[in-house]
Amino acid sequence: MTLYIDADACPVKDEAERVATRHRIRMVLVSNGGIRPSANPLVESVYVGAGLDEADRWIADHAGPGDVVVTTDIPLAARVVETGAAVVKPDGQELTAANIGTILATRDLMADLRSADPFRQGGGRAFSKADRSRFLDVLDRVLRRP
Repeated sequence: MTLYIDADACPVKDEAERVATRHRIRMVLVSNGGIRPSANPLVESVYVGAGLDEADRWIADHAGPGDVVVTTDIPLAARVVETGAAVVKPDGQELTAANIGTILATRDLMADLRSADPFRQGGGRAFSKADRSRFLDVLDRVLRRP
């Protein structure tokens, strides 16, 4: 089992490292650079090219059954769920084969609505302490699964 982190702009890298260390699981931080390497021997940093979706492509090519991916990228999540990997968003939401289709369709619908109305304001809600706590609980549970 490997824990892959889509590390560019991931707000829970430190939390994921603590959980991975507690479970003695290899963790791979994948980014376009700018992420400081960890001194933890269980944590590996992989730097990919600066192109669009390079980190996503790398994770999708390496994650498989039994692995866990932390990402907010819904298309990446859909790709790795198909391979049998588990996906946890930084807010603690687990993405599975049962819910990824609906989540992907909602993402696409919202993108269409935003492009149709250039004056549409707002974005997602702010990342909270409750999100961080939920992430820790869900990641721990997912890593303990047989």
